[in-house]
Amino acid sequence: MSSQPGSRYLLISPCRDEAAYMRQTLDTVIAQSIRPAKWVIVDDGSSDDTPRILAAYAAQHDWIHVVTRRDRGLRSVGPGVIEAFYAGYQVINPDDYDFLCKLDLDLRLAPRYFELLMQRMADNPNIATCSGKAYIEKGGQMVFEGHGDETSLGMTKFYRVSCFKAIGGFVREVMWDGIDCHCCRMKGWIACSWDEPELRFVHLRPEGSSQRSVYTGRMRHGYGQYFMGTGFLYMLASAVYRMNEKPYVLGSLLTLWGWLKSAWLRKPRYDNPEFRKFLRRYQWRALLVGKQRAVDEIHRERGAAP
Repeated sequence: MSSQPGSRYLLISPCRDEAAYMRQTLDTVIAQSIRPAKWVIVDDGSSDDTPRILAAYAAQHDWIHVVTRRDRGLRSVGPGVIEAFYAGYQVINPDDYDFLCKLDLDLRLAPRYFELLMQRMADNPNIATCSGKAYIEKGGQMVFEGHGDETSLGMTKFYRVSCFKAIGGFVREVMWDGIDCHCCRMKGWIACSWDEPELRFVHLRPEGSSQRSVYTGRMRHGYGQYFMGTGFLYMLASAVYRMNEKPYVLGSLLTLWGWLKSAWLRKPRYDNPEFRKFLRRYQWRALLVGKQRAVDEIHRERGAAP
């Protein structure tokens, strides 16, 4: 079904060497109950069969548009992905759409995925960004990747265009997908995700496996927390809490080391003092009363309570 007025949504997909996964994403988007008004796919210098696959799909569907960037060397998560996203964003007029989504090309979506997200946002105008939940397939079972309800997931960030523009879009740095959700709450909106059968999607490439190793990913996450403005006590508590997640203990220690190393080197932090003050206040409340209650307090305080 084509997009209707009020439900025109745009997908922007940065990708690099996704030939092993992308057909599943392409096919499940094409099969959506409400299809995108436009899908901009940014080939960020692929060296595998990705360009040929994209060309074949674009030839069959006039709403799929491919942007090709030159090869800039190694795959780069975080800022590199967002640079590729903006290479797609600059070829469209966001005001032509009601919603936009940064969508990875290593997902398998349920057929009503985008229809249901738009329905939820129509029901609650305070929702700025949302998503379903990510699962991986392991031994014939669906295994939850583990994400809080207070964020929309980075691999499928669905936004009201008006809210996306109001927060200034994505920060071009690691933790972009956490900073944006805190910015939404700071401005009185809701960022959320739901774990329901029709909103669950399969993440074909598990988190942390996209660049070098999961250990590199954990250190990068620690740096990202430092950049965002996370305080040491909250970082320590988070590392202790996650010690029972694979890779056990070592993953948490590497995350903590990523934060400590960044602090020791005095790396720059997100240059928004108001944001960092808001974040620290939320993190202290989360340590005292739990994440969900801390988020609920912000929603009530800022008039965004569900």
